[in-house]
Amino acid sequence: MIRRTLTGIILAALLAPAAMAQTVDEVIAKNIEAKGGMEKLKAMKTLRVTGKMMMGQGMEAPFTMMAKRPRMTRTEFVFAGMTGVQAYDGKNGWMVMPFMGKKDPEAMPEDQAKLMEEQADIDGPLVDWKEKGHKVELLGKEQVEGADAYKVKVTKKNGDVSTIFIDAESHLEIKSEGKRKIRGTEYEGETVLGEYKEVEGMMMAHSMESGAKGSPQRQKMVIEKIEVNPALADTLFLMPAGTKPASMPAAADSGKGGAAKAAADSGKAGAGKAAADTVAAGAKAKKK
Repeated sequence: MIRRTLTGIILAALLAPAAMAQTVDEVIAKNIEAKGGMEKLKAMKTLRVTGKMMMGQGMEAPFTMMAKRPRMTRTEFVFAGMTGVQAYDGKNGWMVMPFMGKKDPEAMPEDQAKLMEEQADIDGPLVDWKEKGHKVELLGKEQVEGADAYKVKVTKKNGDVSTIFIDAESHLEIKSEGKRKIRGTEYEGETVLGEYKEVEGMMMAHSMESGAKGSPQRQKMVIEKIEVNPALADTLFLMPAGTKPASMPAAADSGKGGAAKAAADSGKAGAGKAAADTVAAGAKAKKK
């Protein structure tokens, strides 16, 4: 009897990791199905999102975010009558920040370019996570604004770690958290997603609030329109010839914003969030 009991305990211990892996796979599979299914997600080759960033004190900044497979993204945003650009062409990140005194294209600092590369993943980290070299773990359930949510830890191939909270009822992402080192300093941020609406048979968030974890201050993005598979030329994303090297001041200014976005693995609207942080930095600089 004792031998059988011990055998049962040993077998349970050996099988526990496999059971957990199956549970993680089930949660992710339900998440993908809730968003419209793998076939529809994979059929989305390009994406264009338009909306506005709520900067506080009555300030708003219209934005347009574009994405194209395999890994290209571009965000344009208007502030103080000037248009800024942040883009990634699959290899290089670059930007134009006129409200920060930089009217010519400039390469992004390495940390910010890395963030843009992650945001260029149109599917997000959970789709094809094994093929991407990521690791996922289910950490149980946790209450998020009064609702039960699965807590999924994602360790990306590059070593960055984030946590995605998936609503236990709708199976859609409702929150994400993460840490990131910017120029040697670690920042922790969180993003809350909401107002899901159906677009071309897929469920997509139409609001996003981001900020430092534990802080009451939030930057909100309201998405007004999402277009699936619009015609987007590669030239929109390619780094222009003669782009200036990244400058130290640019890294300092935009690094703060990128850190606050560390948690946002919601891909589609994430690039706009990075832009929101940069606009906020520009607003502070303008006041000074």
